[in-house]
Amino acid sequence: MIRHIVMFRLKSTDRTADENALLAKEKAQKLPDTITQIRRFEAVVNAPSADKTNYNFALIADFDTQADLDAYQVHPDHKAFGAFISTIKEEGGRACIDYEF
Repeated sequence: MIRHIVMFRLKSTDRTADENALLAKEKAQKLPDTITQIRRFEAVVNAPSADKTNYNFALIADFDTQADLDAYQVHPDHKAFGAFISTIKEEGGRACIDYEF
């Protein structure tokens, strides 16, 4: 199994950064509906009481194989989500790790 964790530091736009995080979560939670390679999925926001220097939004997804993760990366719905997130993330505001377990 491969676990894919990606964290974003989101910025304020016409919405606050916290509102953008909630909107991103809402949009991300639809990805497992159409991307069949996803085995487990969470979209999470930083707790209101947590350190404000933390990343404020993260995705955690499990895949059976690297090939499944690769298919997820190029899926049109993932690409559309990526285009959206790029409009609300801070410059350099992304961190990612993929690991086997």
